[in-house]
Amino acid sequence: MEYRTLGRSGCAVSSLCLGTMTFGAESDEEVSHAQLDRFAEAGGTFVDTADVYSAGESERIIGRWFASRSADVTEPVVLATKGRFPMAGDPNGAGLSNRHLTRALDASLTRLGLDSVDLYQAHSWDPVTPLEESLRTLDGFVRQGKIRYYGFSNFTGWQLTKAVHLARELGLAAPVTLQPQYSLLVREIEWEIVPAARDAGLGLLPWSPLGGGWLSGKYRRDQRPSGATRLGEDPGRGMEAWERRGTDRTWTIIDAVQSVAEARGVSMAEVALAWVTDRPGVTSTILGARTVEQLETNLRAAELHLEPAEIAALDQASDLHAPDYPYGPLGLDQRNRKL
Repeated sequence: MEYRTLGRSGCAVSSLCLGTMTFGAESDEEVSHAQLDRFAEAGGTFVDTADVYSAGESERIIGRWFASRSADVTEPVVLATKGRFPMAGDPNGAGLSNRHLTRALDASLTRLGLDSVDLYQAHSWDPVTPLEESLRTLDGFVRQGKIRYYGFSNFTGWQLTKAVHLARELGLAAPVTLQPQYSLLVREIEWEIVPAARDAGLGLLPWSPLGGGWLSGKYRRDQRPSGATRLGEDPGRGMEAWERRGTDRTWTIIDAVQSVAEARGVSMAEVALAWVTDRPGVTSTILGARTVEQLETNLRAAELHLEPAEIAALDQASDLHAPDYPYGPLGLDQRNRKL
């Protein structure tokens, strides 16, 4: 396992992060604890959750794991959680206001059974609350010792840049991370969000690096999913829905991943994860698994680094073919011109 810092902070984390959205939903407590044990055994030190995962049950499961394991196991863990979305019907029960974030963090700490968390993330942009209020609240959490660092999730490039510069102007603690969706299937963040994050020194924490399971090779062209898979159980599931994601570009990418995997003698999941983990600006890639067996496969990606020719083949297959301006060849030529 490799270790990298959370952006420009001095806190080191494993290059693979255990995501826990399945805990309490697709993975019961026994399986969830087994995943945490295996991840720690493999040298994993970074665990990510959120208050809304299984309506708080994910945090409770993690809290009971911390309480039942020795300090030798839990001390290396850098724990991240998030707040922003509603947990109840209170009119003030959502957003990035001081009132909601304070209550959300306190509730998360109670469920986790901890006095503090290492990384607290605003789960999404709030168009209602003044950004200054949100940043002062997060800075206050740092000063109170409730969190050590903070970051954002699902922010666009302009939102991220505005937050970074406002924090600097106000003399507040700076964010250290951004958690965006990022995979061979979802590369649009490379146009604005990745440059904005790198310019600000934020570490990227990609979620859904396997594109909701598509890049693991579990689906076949012209064969509608069935059985005990995410799309087999719910073909219309969110951004990864069969009808939405099953495009010619997706199948071209899957073919390219399969070709690299077969030549290397590894799984498709390992190839897709290795590609994301070594992208510029990435600190740690978030793994999501239902079972310990799935986690085992994903953990092998920690040992895999792709060759330049393999990366080029995957880049070509997943190219978004942006229009000439502003993200295509002509736009890039204008932006990169030195004279």
